[in-house]
Amino acid sequence: MRRKGSDTRAEIQHVAMDLFTERGYEATSMREIAEQLGITKAALYYHFENKEAIILSLLDGHLSALDELLDRAAERPHSPEMASELLGGWLALTAARGMRTMRFAAANQNALRAARPPGSGGTLERIERASLLMLGPDSDLQDQLRVRMALLTVHSAVLASQGTKAEDTDILAAAMDGAALLIGDLFPVPEVPTEGEWLTNASA
Repeated sequence: MRRKGSDTRAEIQHVAMDLFTERGYEATSMREIAEQLGITKAALYYHFENKEAIILSLLDGHLSALDELLDRAAERPHSPEMASELLGGWLALTAARGMRTMRFAAANQNALRAARPPGSGGTLERIERASLLMLGPDSDLQDQLRVRMALLTVHSAVLASQGTKAEDTDILAAAMDGAALLIGDLFPVPEVPTEGEWLTNASA
């Protein structure tokens, strides 16, 4: 059976990210990605013009999912419950859709910075917006820093897991524990999503 275009694109993203993480971005060629997929180079170039385009497609997909989460939160009145749900949703979504991206980032920081330089509308801008939604514009600086650190706990846990046998579920659990310690009494600790919930988010 022939693949659908969307299926092929998703397969390319999946295989390329694995190869970039295992072998390194610079050491992986478009030819190797095509060979791993069992398609021609021409078919690969039909979907992505180069390796950077593959990276950007993955990053943009994750950022779009974060934007949807933030937009939904912005439609609700500010409350401790909203802040807690936003943090929990952020961590679950980051674990589900961003874990592979962060594993790649840990192994290929130079390539990631080149593809999406700081200040170009990336994750940091979403972290700032999330912090404002959770705390309000006149919040204490220390509270802002604590919330921003809480939003980054999945990223920190992924980095800390390098060289260990930690599974994705272990990383998410550690991230949720770290976030709970950071937010303290600012708002209720978010509920830890079940594996089924955040894996559903990953495939959405």
